[in-house]
Amino acid sequence: MITSLPPYPAYKDSFVRWLGQVPEHWEVRRLRNIVEMRVSNVDKHSKEGEQPVRLCNYVDVYKHERIRANMEFMKATASAEEIERFRLEQGDVLITKDSEAWDDIGVPALVESSAPDLISGYHLALLRPRQVVEGAFLLRTLQNPQVAYQFHVEATGVTRYGLSHDAIKSTSVPLPPLAEQTAIVRFLDYMDRRIRRYIRAKQKLIKLLEEYRQALIHQAVTGKIDVRTGKPYPAYKDSGVPWLGQVPQHWEVRRIKTLFRETDERNGDGSGPLLSLTRARGIVPQAEASNRIASVEDLSNYKVCKSGDLIMNRMQAWSGMFAVSGIDGVISPDYSVFKPKAPIDVHYFEALFKTPLLVEEFAKRSKGIGSGFNRLYTPDFGAVPIASPPLSEQTAIVEYLDAQTAKLDTAIATTRREIELLREYRTRLIADVVTGKVDVRQVAVQLPYEPPEEEAGTEEEEVAAEELATVDSQEEANGEE
Repeated sequence: MITSLPPYPAYKDSFVRWLGQVPEHWEVRRLRNIVEMRVSNVDKHSKEGEQPVRLCNYVDVYKHERIRANMEFMKATASAEEIERFRLEQGDVLITKDSEAWDDIGVPALVESSAPDLISGYHLALLRPRQVVEGAFLLRTLQNPQVAYQFHVEATGVTRYGLSHDAIKSTSVPLPPLAEQTAIVRFLDYMDRRIRRYIRAKQKLIKLLEEYRQALIHQAVTGKIDVRTGKPYPAYKDSGVPWLGQVPQHWEVRRIKTLFRETDERNGDGSGPLLSLTRARGIVPQAEASNRIASVEDLSNYKVCKSGDLIMNRMQAWSGMFAVSGIDGVISPDYSVFKPKAPIDVHYFEALFKTPLLVEEFAKRSKGIGSGFNRLYTPDFGAVPIASPPLSEQTAIVEYLDAQTAKLDTAIATTRREIELLREYRTRLIADVVTGKVDVRQVAVQLPYEPPEEEAGTEEEEVAAEELATVDSQEEANGEE
């Protein structure tokens, strides 16, 4: 409970196990009694003879808490009857009805503005409030994890989960009087705006720290500064490579193939831990890289990876997907494994290959159709010229970067944890307010009016994007193409 807010003066038993007691003057009703539900069957296809429409689809609801008519929507067609039945109206609430994950069921979004051609798409349930409930209050109620839990336990399926009409309609929700709903919405919207601003500020800080981290690495591994003195090197020379520019006088310019050789040892006996290359953590056991279970049964064709090997994701080399393995195991056949041909510090080159300068060159040399299918093949990788300092300097640079980036990584991790705590506070606050654990009526009256903010995308969307960028695809983890 949020202790700074008072409880209601009197409570009664709700006779709903998860809800417990509710304020004495509140009701508890099932959704069937407070909303009209419509489940759309309009798909993304355009058919001759139908009218053009814009479809609000699963992703629109999943990624946005508020649906507005000026958002980008999929274009399709629908019959006049479908348009009439599934057209969105201000105050409607949409929830995700089907999903590949059971805990993505029942995610709500409020329709704040609509248009004559904007209709509900497939995999969504449209909840149109009756006169006893405000759409904005219904949104907050459905964001309560305890309400969402009712959806989760009712979802059925194996590889794809869905809610029946009856499961949705049978969901119980607490229901205060309309005037009180308005006060609750006012309070939660006010608090939500502040929490989101704090989160955005901290996300900007993380971005600045990450940019500084990247700039620090770039300066060190490309010879812009001497990490031993903190100043530029005393003398530079032309590398002879236009995109590489000048390098420290005593550094060599060599092609990658003179420093690394590719190995292609296969795991003939089918044993060994399955490893995966992640953007954030490098080489890790596949079970730690993703909560999705790999379907690999035969690992005999997988490549052997030893501690100290440099691993390249050929399909993602253009985005800096390199890592030095710290463990032995087997990896996808679509990765490349390199061993040093000379005494070098492999960690120095791992850092170098992730810099924007090298990433841009790898992208130019990758072959394929579109960035998602471009591969950097070993001959093209090996032909890239790079500046190579003496071994002692490579080690000094690695030690310097380890020390400096550790401080930045700690600051970034601390800020991420602060964001997690803010999200947890937001979730708990919503739950306590919409279930009547705290009384916000007096506080809401005193809040100043604030115009609604344009939603720039939810924090959940940014987290999802971050996770997708961190873990490689299941197809790559399984060696599938």
